[in-house]
Amino acid sequence: MLVQQLDEGSAILESSQAARENAAGRRIGGRSAVDMTAGQILDLIRVRQLSVGDVLPTERELSELVGASRNTVREALRTIRTYGLIEPKPRVGAVLADGQSTAIRNFFAAHMDISRSSFADIQGFRRIIEVGIGDHIVLHASNEQIEALDEINGQIVASRSIEEAAENDFNFHKALIELSGNRMLADMYSFLSPVILRIMTIGKEMRPVLDDTRRAHGEIVAALRSRDRVAYAYLVSRHLDFALRFLPEEPASDSQ
Repeated sequence: MLVQQLDEGSAILESSQAARENAAGRRIGGRSAVDMTAGQILDLIRVRQLSVGDVLPTERELSELVGASRNTVREALRTIRTYGLIEPKPRVGAVLADGQSTAIRNFFAAHMDISRSSFADIQGFRRIIEVGIGDHIVLHASNEQIEALDEINGQIVASRSIEEAAENDFNFHKALIELSGNRMLADMYSFLSPVILRIMTIGKEMRPVLDDTRRAHGEIVAALRSRDRVAYAYLVSRHLDFALRFLPEEPASDSQ
């Protein structure tokens, strides 16, 4: 059980002098008792490798683990909750959440006007990433990984809606990013998923693209099979630029 695991790991968070002063509500090194307690709770979450949906210990249990008063723990949990890292569940308690990143992604997507210029900016960002990882993928991706990428590509033509087609298109490019083995790039790409999916959906609303998309992806996969870095870079760039022709021209600005 989670509480038992936390009890077993209590030695990691034994009450230090700082924790005892924390419980007394004093400031240490410019940090408030609440801030320090919040940091200790986050350390506990990392040490125990808790994930989204896991239940945190009760206020009393946390108080004993970090050596702070229950009032301080309560305020620390409230602070953590404002960042979207935990959320209260009735009859369950505080559970780990990922609400902050989801809220930011959705807010960004909702307020992103997809014009030719913004489209070019986003695709330019994607080009830097997807072309930039080409050397690593060509040199290090296994044949099995490349074949798995091709299988993902095959799902596009089976899409039953524009939204599903956009999702399958996104999954191909996400899998391509994941072949780099760089978690930060994969996380960044996932963070931008609402915006990228919106672009993909717009493109698929404007023209029939299932066969075109699968063909373009297939050419990229073929370049990886042949370990051709130059062909890979060219094909990815061409693929990312292709949809720009289907967006309307922006009106000329009035310079007067």
